[in-house]
Amino acid sequence: MSSSLKHTPLHQAHLRAGARMVEFGGWHMPLAYGSQIEEHHAVRRAAGMFDVSHMLAIDVKGSHAKALLRHALANDVARLSLPGQALYSCMLNPRGGVIDDLIVYFFAPDSWRLVVNAATADTDLAWLSRVAQEEGFEASLAPRRDLAMVAVQGPGAADALWRTRPAWKVAGQPLRPFSATLIDEAIMLARTGYTGEDGYEVLLPDALAEALWEDLRRAGVRPCGLGARDTLRLEAGLNLHGQDMDESVGPLQCGLSWTVSRQDAARRFIGREALEGAEPELAQAGMRLRERGVMRAGAAVRTPLGEGRVTSGTMSPTLGCSIALARLPRGVATGDAVQVQVRGKWMDAEVVKTPFVRRGGATA
Repeated sequence: MSSSLKHTPLHQAHLRAGARMVEFGGWHMPLAYGSQIEEHHAVRRAAGMFDVSHMLAIDVKGSHAKALLRHALANDVARLSLPGQALYSCMLNPRGGVIDDLIVYFFAPDSWRLVVNAATADTDLAWLSRVAQEEGFEASLAPRRDLAMVAVQGPGAADALWRTRPAWKVAGQPLRPFSATLIDEAIMLARTGYTGEDGYEVLLPDALAEALWEDLRRAGVRPCGLGARDTLRLEAGLNLHGQDMDESVGPLQCGLSWTVSRQDAARRFIGREALEGAEPELAQAGMRLRERGVMRAGAAVRTPLGEGRVTSGTMSPTLGCSIALARLPRGVATGDAVQVQVRGKWMDAEVVKTPFVRRGGATA
């Protein structure tokens, strides 16, 4: 393992727990602490927690902070008016490709926070700094590497969090999905996540992270690694940047057209002109394998309208079959029979709606 890999504030806790560690986006991260399947089920049935401190919070402040974000993001932050409100957005390049997908939080017209992906954090920061400088936006960008981030997810997540940190309950319990609150100006509690289950993401000073982690563990919240996080997000139909989309793939190709706001015709966000061209030939769809096997990223797909390709695939622990996200020819519809190449063999699959799983059970 390379000595140049970065460590989160919870690194020693992972090692003490016997986690299998892997490289991810330049970080040394836990893949699993034991059974990846059991970790997955813990989140669906009770509560699990993830160290997501490798992701980066960026505080955006200044008189032009809102204007910068309206220009740099495809979704419109003008929709946010109450402190703590949040939205999900793509940040596009001029060709309409996805530089990153992120969550933006509003606290005041001159105070915002972005949470961006680990592998693209440096690129994101450099891109936003360049846009601000070249377009003359008066806004500061402060990467918050002094903050750790713990995601507590599952139907029992809230109860475990309030038992562990009862002082947070008054502020945290009323939160609606995709909203956040600041506790003592140092801790941000957000009702967001990447698993398809209800839960919270906690941003807090590095020095407080390990105590929270250990207290949650003693309260019965199961530590979970990247393996379970990936199967959970795929069951929830959620994209992974660098796999389901990247700088060569636009939001209309990867099922994220709903994150593009074009209501304000005067808002010329970066990438808008590219998106207003012809409809892309391929669009994202969900697939479910009808045979025994596992669909994997890169697998070829044959449809009545032409060829496509799997972007993410796995064996679903909840459903007991293989599921996948794929880019298929536009016009392929839910219920259509397709074929997927698995280990050199063509297998039967069906196009299905996403998410595959909602509230711990199959959606169809």
